[in-house]
Amino acid sequence: MIRPQLPLNALRAFEASARHLSFTRAAVELCVTQAAVSHQVKSLEAQLGVILFKRLPRGLMLTGEGETLLPVLTTSFDHIAQMLERLAGGQYREMLTVGAVGTFAVGWLLPRLADFQAKHPLIDLRLSTNNNRVDVAAEGLDYAIRFGAGAWHGIEATRLLEAPLSVLCVPEIARQLHMPGDLLQQRLLRSYRTDEWPEWFHAAGLATHAAPPQSIVFDSSLAMMEAALQGGGVALAPPLMFARQLAADLIRQPFAIEITTGSYWLTRLQSRPETSAMAAFRHWLLEMSG
Repeated sequence: MIRPQLPLNALRAFEASARHLSFTRAAVELCVTQAAVSHQVKSLEAQLGVILFKRLPRGLMLTGEGETLLPVLTTSFDHIAQMLERLAGGQYREMLTVGAVGTFAVGWLLPRLADFQAKHPLIDLRLSTNNNRVDVAAEGLDYAIRFGAGAWHGIEATRLLEAPLSVLCVPEIARQLHMPGDLLQQRLLRSYRTDEWPEWFHAAGLATHAAPPQSIVFDSSLAMMEAALQGGGVALAPPLMFARQLAADLIRQPFAIEITTGSYWLTRLQSRPETSAMAAFRHWLLEMSG
């Protein structure tokens, strides 16, 4: 079927009806009558020579052919809508999709995003957070900001900054900590990386290489620090990412001892060409983190 013959009104009627599984709700969305939607769908079925819906007493059910057609139309209409939105107002808006480890997003990126938006008002940023487990390709991300050593298969990585770990806790607990050994009497909060507390104890000159039995494991530093803020224990986390809480004296860093276990990196697929929006974001991040 050539483009000039595409039954666009009928395709819109089918797509809306398939999403709602109702001619009536599709009619409300399209601002037409229920009879008009039904007629358009019947016309499309006749033109294609297939049945797209099974008409039930209470609604509709897609046939196999309908299930095949629906995702193609939904994706196509979404792409058209997104492009028209970018062109609205006479200026082309670029979209940038970024995934970031939650600690970095909340503790460092969000307080600075207003600056990026002021400098690049025509870039629409979509930000998602994760606990440092991310699939750039599967999630359709332009960039992922992650923590680690900078080596990921098929990934180009640009180092942003280090965020050494140190002991953080509420003031009430901090007043009980006069020397590193006092931590052995506290409940320790840790991430899924089991080597962090033993490494910190070693840096503090303690003879133990194993965390005390009283410990709670978290899958993100944000959750761990929330527990620490509620007085649930002592966390080992990056002070840089919790600078606001430190400045407000909600938490304290009782010891200056820090350990470095990795850095934050801006990553993208090596096969992913860098768009102008991606380049603008990368340059801004490097400027702000430098």
